[in-house]
Amino acid sequence: MKSMFLAFLTIVLVGFAADYGLHRAGFSSQEMTSGPAVRVN
Repeated sequence: MKSMFLAFLTIVLVGFAADYGLHRAGFSSQEMTSGPAVRVN
């Protein structure tokens, strides 16, 4: 049971780290799909 909780925690941490890393690298969906002529609120 302990290993399952550790696996869940690892999945959550990897997900947050990937989200943070991709936003810092400029790979957010907002930046990839909108051009300079698009106004995003």
